[in-house]
Amino acid sequence: MAHLHITSWVIALILVVLVTSFTKSGKEKAAKILHMILRLFYLLILYSGGSLFASYNEYGVLVIIKLLIGLWAIAAMEMVAVKTKKRKPVGIWWAQLIIAVVIAMILGFGFLGAGISPA
Repeated sequence: MAHLHITSWVIALILVVLVTSFTKSGKEKAAKILHMILRLFYLLILYSGGSLFASYNEYGVLVIIKLLIGLWAIAAMEMVAVKTKKRKPVGIWWAQLIIAVVIAMILGFGFLGAGISPA
């Protein structure tokens, strides 16, 4: 399940970049199709993340924080795509996305991935 989760995240991040670049270049139809595909990957991320969440029972609060950070990253990806389509400023949302992804990777690969408790 971890492989599905990681692969879904990587593809979703690539898709959000493609959606924003197609939107900026005026290819609205391609951007809309990719945005719908991106939303399907959100569902894959939520499914695989929920399964991983259920399997981690020894970390307690750390796993809940990771879950919330992951939801924050998904929200930031969606806001980047929507705000770009509406031609509104997206700099703060890109920053939030980068911060959320970095924190999630540190928690996922660092503490939870290695089986090391931070406390």
